[in-house]
Amino acid sequence: MRHFGHISPAVREGLFFREPCEFDPGSSSRVLSAALGATLYSPATRPRLADDVIKQSGQGVVSMVLCLEDSIDDAEVVGAEANLVRQFADLEARGTEVPLLFVRVREPEQISDLVRRLGSSVRLLSGFVLPKFTEERGELFLEALTAAEAESGHRLFAMPVLESPELLHLETRGETLRGIARTVDKYRGRVLALRLGVTDFCSAYGLRRAPDMTAYDVQIVGAVIGDVVNMLGRADGTGFTITGPVWEYFRLQERMFKPQLRRSPFMGQAEELRTTLIEHDLDGLLREIELDRANGLLGKTCIHPSHVLPVHALSVVSHEEYSDAQDILRPERGGGGVLRSAYTNKMNEVKPHRAWAERTLERAEVFGVAREDVGFVELLAAGLAR
Repeated sequence: MRHFGHISPAVREGLFFREPCEFDPGSSSRVLSAALGATLYSPATRPRLADDVIKQSGQGVVSMVLCLEDSIDDAEVVGAEANLVRQFADLEARGTEVPLLFVRVREPEQISDLVRRLGSSVRLLSGFVLPKFTEERGELFLEALTAAEAESGHRLFAMPVLESPELLHLETRGETLRGIARTVDKYRGRVLALRLGVTDFCSAYGLRRAPDMTAYDVQIVGAVIGDVVNMLGRADGTGFTITGPVWEYFRLQERMFKPQLRRSPFMGQAEELRTTLIEHDLDGLLREIELDRANGLLGKTCIHPSHVLPVHALSVVSHEEYSDAQDILRPERGGGGVLRSAYTNKMNEVKPHRAWAERTLERAEVFGVAREDVGFVELLAAGLAR
């Protein structure tokens, strides 16, 4: 699979200076953690879940979470587990390519039980999402995952969700973060990424952000994100990939774009499409994605397919970013110094900007580098017009 692999090679060639790389569930954790992109959540109760997975894969989704936790009623858990087992067997029988698939469980015991019940179809499972992760709960989850991997002989990753009240509350945040850091460091090889449960953070104070506001506008939430990145997202080799919080609004639908994409040339409707994006409540999402990246986050939790393409389009490295990163990392620059950007609009200081440049090239590997005259709107339009 690859990002933007759902559009034709000819169109992709016209968009990218450097195309996104191919990857699969067997790729390195370094590649997979950067490639998660817009991780689409779906309740595990959906009766045609296998069809949904295949459909979303065909529309550019590369990672999905099938949820047994907050998205379903407590009384539905047993039926949802049985449905998951059936749907994985269906996917295995079809033999088609699927996204990276994760299951969000409620309790550690579900991990070993589900892995056994999945049988041979466990090969389609990339891992588990671990909710309300703290040191105490996390240790139990990760021990269960380690045992299930050993029993099945199949590599399984963990994606802890940082969303507990202990992490939110100021008086317990520091020790909770230190405990989480100890746990994920102990199981570093199994932790693919850390996810942020911003909805739970807001819930603790009875808050909910409006569609024209980002998570960073809610100061309590923004403060927690900053502290998580501070301790767990460092660029010194000790950090982890941390993904962006969920965007809750989805009035935007692909069908809103279809008529105008038929009316106008592919590269000629930028302003029309840009206006439509803002009119249909996507402006807040776009700003939040940009703020995610500015604050050290990569990828995003999504609960609606209409969010996937915007996340991926804004994850593509611009030609300017790529040019700066390459200049900074040239071997002859190893001693440091300052140089003017090839775009002649900024200073590139080699030593302070090195970590940024390295992360930018990691993103370029999985999301690609846009051509000099290609921006977000062209990337989004191409994905919608396939």
